Amino acid sequence: MTRRQDLAQRRRALGHSQESLADALGTDRSTVARWERGQCEPQPYIRPKLARLLQVSLADLDNLFSPAVNERQVGPGSGSGRANPMAEHVVPDRESDEDDDMNRRDLLRMLSITGALVALPHAESAQGRPPDSAMATQPDPVQYEQLNDHLWQLFALASAKQLVYPMVRRQLGVVAADLEHARTAASHRRLCTATADLFQLAGEIFFDANRYADAASCYSLAVSAAREVGAYDLMASALTRHAFICLYEHRHHEAETLLTVAARAADRGDPHLSTRHWVAAVRANAFAGLGELDPCARQLDTAERVLGLSGPVTRSGWLRFDGSRLAEERGACYLQLGRTGPAEAALYQALDQANSPRRRSAVLTDLALLGLRHGDLDHALQHGCAAAEVGEHTKSAGYVGRKLLSLRDRITPFAADKRVREFIDRIDVVVFGA
Repeated sequence: MTRRQDLAQRRRALGHSQESLADALGTDRSTVARWERGQCEPQPYIRPKLARLLQVSLADLDNLFSPAVNERQVGPGSGSGRANPMAEHVVPDRESDEDDDMNRRDLLRMLSITGALVALPHAESAQGRPPDSAMATQPDPVQYEQLNDHLWQLFALASAKQLVYPMVRRQLGVVAADLEHARTAASHRRLCTATADLFQLAGEIFFDANRYADAASCYSLAVSAAREVGAYDLMASALTRHAFICLYEHRHHEAETLLTVAARAADRGDPHLSTRHWVAAVRANAFAGLGELDPCARQLDTAERVLGLSGPVTRSGWLRFDGSRLAEERGACYLQLGRTGPAEAALYQALDQANSPRRRSAVLTDLALLGLRHGDLDHALQHGCAAAEVGEHTKSAGYVGRKLLSLRDRITPFAADKRVREFIDRIDVVVFGA
């Protein structure tokens, strides 16, 4: 575990104690202590305010959260001073931080190589020369699709999402090699489609680890690869995933801009797939964040039309929206808009339908937030503790952790109640492993 000495020194130089800095940020002293111990990093929304308090630029703030050079350069066999670039996603019983870092860097390197190969214009085999015998057999597009779908399934089932890093990197290596030797435009097109799929999966791994910048890069690469071959559903899907980053950082106008483009791409895609309905569901969240009820309701109605589609409306990997989450989408949007009556009805309906731990935790967290809106602390703690229990069992500091942190922020003003303090400590254990 790397201690961030420069961060602590900067705080002290400006006359801040851990407690006074925490108070200015609206967080807890224990959170600041974990930053300085290298156990976690501040959420993106808090970084600008922290930079102002420490009187540094955002780039310099990132440097303060990096380990010192002499701590990174540790010889073989050393058991301490290890760099911890994944520290914001600390969960017990996972690969070492050093292994995570190596796998992450390998994946990023392969993303750059594959992205460059996608961008190169394809040229047919030249001068009528016979192909190399090693490349005489063209890759089977069905096999690529099956392998990619398998990786998405592994990602969905893995409790530690970053464990999928090496498998995605290896698959990208195979695709990159075939892209380099693709002999026909049709082969190049199929490989670009497979690449856009894998780029999105890589983005999801980074997003789950709260590495939003890396995730955004992956989604941008996915958009480029999909646009290259006119795979409009894939393109819309990547844009929608990119918009989620804006939503989590409360940049709702930017999310709506991305989703407007995603909707246009989806309209050019396969009308039998649910892509445009998924885009509408996410746009509803953006409008809810903007406080716009009527556009939000219209998008929710558009999303619900997915139930009228026939045949297979999803893909096993990058597109999974089938309308089964409409109740929780409505509940979350109406909760954000302050429409507590419709929100409560939709959320209890969603709780009956939630068939995965992550979904159940999301609904329980929203019900806890609803309890706070009603001023019912007992109700909030009941559902909040049930949501935290899901996080404890799944050891998820990604999606579940982000939902719990939103509840933590809202319930902190009630910390005079011992039960609330105990609940906040419980969330910290789930999210930060501390």
